[in-house]
Amino acid sequence: MALTLPEAAKLSTVDLQRGVIETFVQESSILDRIPLLSIEGNAYAYNEEATLPGVAFRGVNEAYTESTGTVNQKSETLTILGGDADVDRFIVQTRGNLNDQRAIQTRMKIKAASYKFADTFFNGDVATDAKSFDGLRKRLTGAQVISAGTNGAPIVGAGPDDSHKFFDLLDQLVAQVPGLTASTGALYANRQVIAKVRSAARRIGGFDMVKEALTGKVVATYNGIPILDPGQNAAGADIVPQTETQGTATDASSIYAVRFGQSEDDRAVTGLTNGGVMVDDLGQLESKPAYRTRIEFYCGLAVFGGKAAARLNGVLAK
Repeated sequence: MALTLPEAAKLSTVDLQRGVIETFVQESSILDRIPLLSIEGNAYAYNEEATLPGVAFRGVNEAYTESTGTVNQKSETLTILGGDADVDRFIVQTRGNLNDQRAIQTRMKIKAASYKFADTFFNGDVATDAKSFDGLRKRLTGAQVISAGTNGAPIVGAGPDDSHKFFDLLDQLVAQVPGLTASTGALYANRQVIAKVRSAARRIGGFDMVKEALTGKVVATYNGIPILDPGQNAAGADIVPQTETQGTATDASSIYAVRFGQSEDDRAVTGLTNGGVMVDDLGQLESKPAYRTRIEFYCGLAVFGGKAAARLNGVLAK
């Protein structure tokens, strides 16, 4: 069974673990909604449709020509994301009257892990970091990557014609992910692109701010579909950058359309885990006078089906 982290937080009976999960939810526009399919072992093997079998009409007393479909065997492996947070006993004793020093360090560790997961969700590449997983940028190919034009396309541009052309592209992106609705997925773009989408939509409509029932957050929407900023990595760089090259443009960006699912049958983007988010208070260390909290998340990503997500590149925040 797949659970989102908000649902997992409700089910947790351990205060420390529940607090950590809730912080992940608060910090991430991905982990607050992606279902996490619990698997056995460290990998998930599945079959993906390659070609369908043939069918035909037949006449009376005629036989069918037998044929079978083919499948591609695929496998997704889990990765280990986490870290240790140590706080010297002296700091806990002498500064604990101001703030819970261990709680502060734990929250900072969670934020760093949240940013790392989001960055990997889009930009992960096992060829660069073999301990991580491939993100959507690497996984999406062919018809699931839509070009906004030879030299990119502005969102607002010089007038209504440019805005209409951009929203035509955005509609094309949504159409490339069948079943994408407000309850099944989201659009992801950086904050500057979202600001321009909001500006253009004020002129021609289709843009609203709503409070989500799923997360309780107030988010921007386009025709009911949330438009979310995946944020920045730990270094402060946009996870979906505005530094892509599209022809003569060197300040282009991308918008991702993602439909989430709870199982292989949903043919959508699904998170994988074994054990969910794990939090251990290891107490005072023998090697040094410090208290340690360890956070680990055995996680992975599966893109079931060829139309679970799509990317529009060449978007100019102008």
